[in-house]
Amino acid sequence: MKKSTTFTTLVQTLLTEEDVHEILQELKYKDTATKFTASQLLLFFMHSALGQWDSYRSGVGKAVTCGLMPVCYSTFSSKASEVPYELFKQLFHRLLSKCNRATKRHLGIPKNLLLVDSTTLTVGKTRLPWALFHGERAGIKLHVAFAASTEQPVQVIETIGSAHDGPIGERLAHKDYILVNDRAYGKIKRFDQYVREQQFFVTRIKENVTLVQSRSLKRERKATSNVVKDVTCYLGTPQCQSKLRHRVVIFTDDYGHEIRVATNLKHRSAEQIADMYKARWGIEVFFRWIKQNLNVPILFGTTKNAVFNQLFAALMTYVVLKWLYVRSKSHIIACKSIPLIRFKECMQTNQWQVEWLIAIAKILDRYVYLSCLKIPET
Repeated sequence: MKKSTTFTTLVQTLLTEEDVHEILQELKYKDTATKFTASQLLLFFMHSALGQWDSYRSGVGKAVTCGLMPVCYSTFSSKASEVPYELFKQLFHRLLSKCNRATKRHLGIPKNLLLVDSTTLTVGKTRLPWALFHGERAGIKLHVAFAASTEQPVQVIETIGSAHDGPIGERLAHKDYILVNDRAYGKIKRFDQYVREQQFFVTRIKENVTLVQSRSLKRERKATSNVVKDVTCYLGTPQCQSKLRHRVVIFTDDYGHEIRVATNLKHRSAEQIADMYKARWGIEVFFRWIKQNLNVPILFGTTKNAVFNQLFAALMTYVVLKWLYVRSKSHIIACKSIPLIRFKECMQTNQWQVEWLIAIAKILDRYVYLSCLKIPET
């Protein structure tokens, strides 16, 4: 196999040694290693996600074929447990800011959708005794805010598996977006809070939530519409009831099951609101993609640093792949286009069609040029 130098170059272009050193100084962590540094650990973990390595031991053998430095698996394991995962977490969010500058500048009306949900990874309780979940299982959660327009995460918060989604969801809300989430985030008092804070939302409500003083809204009825009702009402019982009236749209899914969503959007049709909630499937696709293609469920280490270093590295791998794929694809004619999974395989083996090599070189050269001039990417 050829050495996978394209991916290494990509990572080192977007996340420089200066980025790593700056964050390490902020964390007051002194990296005493002369060879296998924190930067090398980052490359190892990102390549492990790209190549779907099985463990520290199998990874060190594959690392050499990827152009990485030779190292024994115990060194890899020790370094993963030693380096504070806050480094990789901050590098992840710094990477997001670099790759999504253009998107953030052009946010406006109509606002983009922010899909919020979590995914849980479980193992035997003896593997992660610091993250006991339930029964004989231990687990950790990644709570993700995901931009539907770019198919990229905007923010990620890590917790143990037993943490409740609702409070974390409040921390992931963003006023530049319309917040879209499921029943786990549907707390009645939170809806009132979002209205006062002018946070737009579309959230599914539980089946046992009572609709009080319901009033139907006027709307154009369409023969093909799956909307059953469009009303305003108070939510909940007298013991726990919203202080404000909220709009509730009731529609059916493809299987005929009724879905009820609460929202504070006034100038969108009921059908548009139903479509916004259906877009929530995008974050489920994202979770499935990283689990199937970036080795996310296979945790190498057992300490908190090792686990979250690996997971944030996998998320960074997704971000750089998606960023380069979308920009390179715009330079490729339709007949030479490939799906993201094929793009990932080409990156892993470093075997490209000429058209894609030229496009990738253009994107990276442009990024370096604009970065040197300190001009935001457009």
